[in-house]
Parts: sequence; C-alpha cells; structure tokens
Amino acid sequence: MSGSQLWDDVDDYFISRLSPDDDALRAALRDSEAAGLPPIGVTAAQGKFLQLLAQVQGARTVLEIGTLAGYSTIWLARALPEDGRLISLEYSAKHAEVAVRNLARAGLERVAEVRVGPALESLPKLADENPAPFDLVFIDADKANNAHYVEWALRLTRAGSVIVVDNVVRGGRVADAGSTEPDVVGTRNAIDLIANHPRLSGTAIQTVGQKGYDGFAVARVLA
Repeated sequence: MSGSQLWDDVDDYFISRLSPDDDALRAALRDSEAAGLPPIGVTAAQGKFLQLLAQVQGARTVLEIGTLAGYSTIWLARALPEDGRLISLEYSAKHAEVAVRNLARAGLERVAEVRVGPALESLPKLADENPAPFDLVFIDADKANNAHYVEWALRLTRAGSVIVVDNVVRGGRVADAGSTEPDVVGTRNAIDLIANHPRLSGTAIQTVGQKGYDGFAVARVLA
C-alpha cells in the first residue's frame, strides 16, 4: 500500500468516526463539483478541527478569507451562537454564488455573509465599518498575499484572537529559501511575520491526508 493510500484510509477512518457528514455538507461538496469549482477545500476532518477551534475559542465572530463553495464556512458558522456573525470574503462571483446557496441550505444565511471581490479591496471596506474584533480569522485564499492577510487580520482582531493560515507547507516547497514562486514567497513572508511580530505567538503543523502533504499555521494575538 502506498503512503498516500494509507493517508487516505486513515483520514476515512477518522472522518467516519469523528467528523461524519450530513445532508448539507454532502450537498455543498456535490454542488461545488457540479459547478466545476476546484477540489481544494478543507476535508471533513479539517472542517471539524476549525469548528472545534472556534468553539474552544468561544468565538462569536469569525472572518474567513477565501470562501470557495462555503464548505469550511458551514463548519465554522455552526460553531457560532445564534447571534454570532461570520463574514467570508470570496474573489470569484461564481464561487460566492455556490457558497451562498450552500449556506442557505444549511440554514446559516442569518449567521454567515459572503462578500464578493478581491480580499485586499474588501478588507479596507470592512475595517471602515469598524466591526467588533473578530475572535477567529481563517485565511485560505491566494497564497501570494498571505502576509497581507495576516496583517489585516491583526487590524481586525484583539488580544486573545486566533489566526489560522491554511496550506502553508506547499508540498514541502515552503522550506526552499531560494524559491521565487509567488505562493511559496507569500507563505514564507506570512511565517516570518508571525515569527517576528511582537503581537503574535504562533506555530505551524505539517499534515498528511486526503489533500496530500500540507499543513497550517496557527497564531494567537497577544495584545
């Protein structure tokens, strides 16, 4: 048995026992595939991890940068109280349309809002609204801008908030200091920012599973 097949089998086992899906989650994946969206969303195990992280955090407000079909959005929104608020920023109008339908089907349209446009344009507009600080920020968008997204997350959070950056391993390419690939450079810049910023304490974890070899970074806002 190959390593990747073993990873898939272990993921299947954990998901079946700890992160079982339901009609809304299955429909979200089905509609994403039918619409031709890329299969780059989180797995069920990762979605459950995000949900648990938000619950442990006691989150009432969540900011998501990168919506895709809203699969991760459903997991996160389900962690919030009835009067909680989740804002998800999505570049593609096509992706956002699918996500909005998926959130409505899951009964989360009152909690979760999808805003369309480049995140680096949507974030200043969001800041101008002077929203309550977000308790958790999940960054899963274009990797070249990861450091910029972390900087904006800092502006929109408070001491004790948590920032999660997905897909930081880049198949191991993140370790290549000489890489000029935008996704690697952007991810390394984000890691350096987390390492050096006086308001952040963080780490990064490598993972294997249904999405191959990858990982995520988690940082806590200190002040």
